[in-house]
Amino acid sequence: MSDVSFTKRITLGRCICIITGASKGFGRALAHEVSCLLSAGSVLVLVARTGTLLQELKEKLQSNTKKQRVLVHCVTADLSTKDGVNKTVMVAKQECVKEIDHVLLINNAASLGDIYRFTRTFTDPDEALPSWVLYCTAKAARSMMFSVLAKEEPNVKVLSYSPGPMDTEMQKEVQRLSGIKHDLLPCQESAAKLMKVLLGNDFQSGANLDFFDV
Repeated sequence: MSDVSFTKRITLGRCICIITGASKGFGRALAHEVSCLLSAGSVLVLVARTGTLLQELKEKLQSNTKKQRVLVHCVTADLSTKDGVNKTVMVAKQECVKEIDHVLLINNAASLGDIYRFTRTFTDPDEALPSWVLYCTAKAARSMMFSVLAKEEPNVKVLSYSPGPMDTEMQKEVQRLSGIKHDLLPCQESAAKLMKVLLGNDFQSGANLDFFDV
């Protein structure tokens, strides 16, 4: 999500950016992409459950963004809990600066959950899989939630982005348990494509975009 004043440009400007699920995989790749596009005085808030990985990422990003003078903060929090959400919001509010171009939230945090039933019932990749009802329902709910948010909040620009099958620990676990193999994309490739979409800023608020359709 980003402020509607975020017009087409080659940088993200002076911004406060919050990336959830930033310690690994796609979130980590996004952090690298975003950090290179922030202007001086920006704040990058990295959120994940694994504090040590966040700290390692922070050190790498700070060494790469010294000239940009980007402030990087780590928040170790479980966003499946109310306390984790409150902690993240509190840090973001504390770091808000007066003169910023916009706020960018990349809500990437996710967990695989229990797919044991799926691994026991899967036989045909084209059959209906009732054991995936929670996953499919959650994706449909996200799409509708973003559509409603775009209508209710005209000052916020909302995007639902599907990054494609990426080379992550989560995807490898799915393949191990299910026996299904896919060609996996480098996280950096999908992250770069999302940044291109955000910089272009020519999508409609509430839109659903897929990696393969961009």
